[in-house]
Amino acid sequence: MTRKRIAILGATGSIGTQALEVVRACPGWFEIQVLTAATNAEALIQQALEFLPKVVVVADESKYQEVKEALWGTSVMVMAGAAALEEVVQHAEVDLVLSALVGSAGLRPTVAAIKAGKDIALANKETLVMAGQLVMDLVHKHQVSLLPVDSEHSAIFQCLVGEDRNPIEKIYLTASGGPFRGKSRDFLSTVTREQALQHPNWVMGAKITIDSATLMNKGLEVIEAKWLFGLQTRQIDVVVHPQSIIHSMVQFEDGTIKAQLGLPDMKFPIQYALTYPKRVENSFKRFNFMDFPKLTFEQADTDTFHNLALAYRALETGGNVPCILNAANEMVVAAFLKDKVGFLQMSDIIEETMEVVHRIDTPSLDDYEDTDRKSRAIAGELITKSNKTYHIVK
Repeated sequence: MTRKRIAILGATGSIGTQALEVVRACPGWFEIQVLTAATNAEALIQQALEFLPKVVVVADESKYQEVKEALWGTSVMVMAGAAALEEVVQHAEVDLVLSALVGSAGLRPTVAAIKAGKDIALANKETLVMAGQLVMDLVHKHQVSLLPVDSEHSAIFQCLVGEDRNPIEKIYLTASGGPFRGKSRDFLSTVTREQALQHPNWVMGAKITIDSATLMNKGLEVIEAKWLFGLQTRQIDVVVHPQSIIHSMVQFEDGTIKAQLGLPDMKFPIQYALTYPKRVENSFKRFNFMDFPKLTFEQADTDTFHNLALAYRALETGGNVPCILNAANEMVVAAFLKDKVGFLQMSDIIEETMEVVHRIDTPSLDDYEDTDRKSRAIAGELITKSNKTYHIVK
């Protein structure tokens, strides 16, 4: 058996650490070539000592010496900086790149990997949200596989296996509803960071957990699904499914619906992306129907959770508008986590940023990055203004 040689971008984050759990659970299947981290040098060092990759990258250049000294005497090469991320994904020894970076930082390394002919396991949804048309054009040009890691998109992908000649009528992305499902805007106006970080079903990083609470995560997934599966906006629906057992569904033109089910555990979709097209035995906990005798569904409340409506608007408008949405969202989530804006103010700032930043119909990579910078600057100004009001009201 030939081992699949993989690079994990964002190895110390939630997806990255679970990916390494998959590697441990499937001995003999993988060879770790590259591990990267943004700032968590300590965790990166421990991973490197265990898996002995060819190279590690710490994006924060101030942590380079710490990592270098800790790995002295091993065979592991140490690199630092954002440019190093783009370099290591092009190494000849890499077959598959797992992009598990958070936010817009994932775009350039993913583009570099695709241009180098590497297959991509994509957990960084912002790559397609920001620059979906550009990325998918490159995927087709370089004839690489783009394998979704998000549980919802993995579910759609799995439902489509063997259905190449059968057109999709509609897909249903399921959403747990987050910790505030069914709550009013009055309630949401006073929620805290601690409350928003208490997801009922999934264990995720802080940023994606807040996105789940605001339903922006589902909005980003709607945009991502459009590019992954070549769909129109009207073909993508969101349904709230509090149990998080059905991960998503595909409806075909004959009215038949296929669904993918399982426990809310990211290791399953991560493993599927890493081992595709094979399914590999593991010892992860199995789903038991008797533990979930009732599965329920609700309509998503886009009036209360306005971020989902904004994402649909951005997708329909097209061009660089989803990039604006994403940049503004990253800014407001970071501000919310620092108690600088309120929960509902996040949507207001995103919407205003979308109205201010200039729209470009067919952006280049440079245009996307310029849009990202401008959107962050404008959102930052709005956050500063909003911060004063928020604390006066609070």
